Amino acid sequence: MKVTTYDIQRQMPDSNGRFGPFGGRFVPETLIPALDQLAAEYELAKEDPRFQAEMDGYLKNYVGRETPLYHAERLSQQFGGRIYLKREDLCHTGAHKINNALGQILLARRMGKPRIIAETGAGQHGVATATVCARFGLKCDIYMGFEDIERQSLNVARMRLMGAKVIPVTSGTGTLKDATNDAMRDWVTNVRDTHYIIGSVVGPHPYPMLVRDFQSVIGREARAQILDREGRLPDYLVACVGGGSNAMGLFYPFLQDGSVKMIGVEAAGEGIETGRHCAPLSAGSPGVFQGSASYLIQDNDGQVAPSHSISAGLDYPGVGPEHSWFKENGRAKYVAVSDAEALAAVRNVAETEGLIVALETAHAFAYLHTMQEEHLLKDDSIVIINCSGRGDKDMNTIVRELHLV
Repeated sequence: MKVTTYDIQRQMPDSNGRFGPFGGRFVPETLIPALDQLAAEYELAKEDPRFQAEMDGYLKNYVGRETPLYHAERLSQQFGGRIYLKREDLCHTGAHKINNALGQILLARRMGKPRIIAETGAGQHGVATATVCARFGLKCDIYMGFEDIERQSLNVARMRLMGAKVIPVTSGTGTLKDATNDAMRDWVTNVRDTHYIIGSVVGPHPYPMLVRDFQSVIGREARAQILDREGRLPDYLVACVGGGSNAMGLFYPFLQDGSVKMIGVEAAGEGIETGRHCAPLSAGSPGVFQGSASYLIQDNDGQVAPSHSISAGLDYPGVGPEHSWFKENGRAKYVAVSDAEALAAVRNVAETEGLIVALETAHAFAYLHTMQEEHLLKDDSIVIINCSGRGDKDMNTIVRELHLV
């Protein structure tokens, strides 16, 4: 089914937390009361002017919003069209993750939950969660795979400096999937006094919805900024997709604008054909994973298959259910680029615009080559790339892979 508009008036997800056939709740019964409480509290908060004013105040004065929409003139000269960057890398903590962490910590306070848990891969969500827990004085435990702890040591240090306990996860591949599994087990055991700040548009309802809504500040700002700068909407929105929160945050406010094409860029890793990738929308199939139905990487027996990406934040075998729905109905296009292409994009953006972008973000920049080769970038084309995070955390990997020393 192909669509050119999105029926936003249905306020998807539906009452069962479904985006078409995706989403829902596939969790132990122990968690249902907590999910119901979270959904109810969120609905109240949305209508509470005090909550909205507090949220807006912290976004402006603590996070540093609004973030600039930057015209990347030299990238535009290189690839064609007019390329703009939504500068989420300038947010406090260095990525878009703080938008959602802030919203959820305010909800946790409303619910009287004194303890916070989270999962993290690249560490940016962990840092954002540790940051807001420090700001509001709540206990913070963060689950992180041993593989990611090694490749994201700077972010581990930042979390610990702010008083968070980083809990190594040694099961499975020691990456984001395994960290999420352990965080879910913790939540089942401690659900009465603990709120789980999920970091992306994944998991059981209402998480995909509320994370999307908290991240939609990205797209709302970008939409107003591009209309002010160019007097019209962009032709393309481009963002990397792991779980998919930065992409959904950019995409969602443009959903009714059928002329705006949305492109989500997954991690092809060492190549889709090798099986060592993180591209469930490009090369996966529907299934159930960590609380909801979505596309995922799985073997012939329906078991979740190992994933791989040079980017810790994209090293995840699933994706948000709303992205799965966009793939099904054709509202967004999903593609994949390799580790090597992402690394080349890191170097190119650094040399061209003086910006060191995160390895996650670099996947979106890498797709500009394909857009150029497919003659999508005309002189008057307008492209917005979500610059979702800065590359400080990835410098050890970048230095090693690009032989910079």
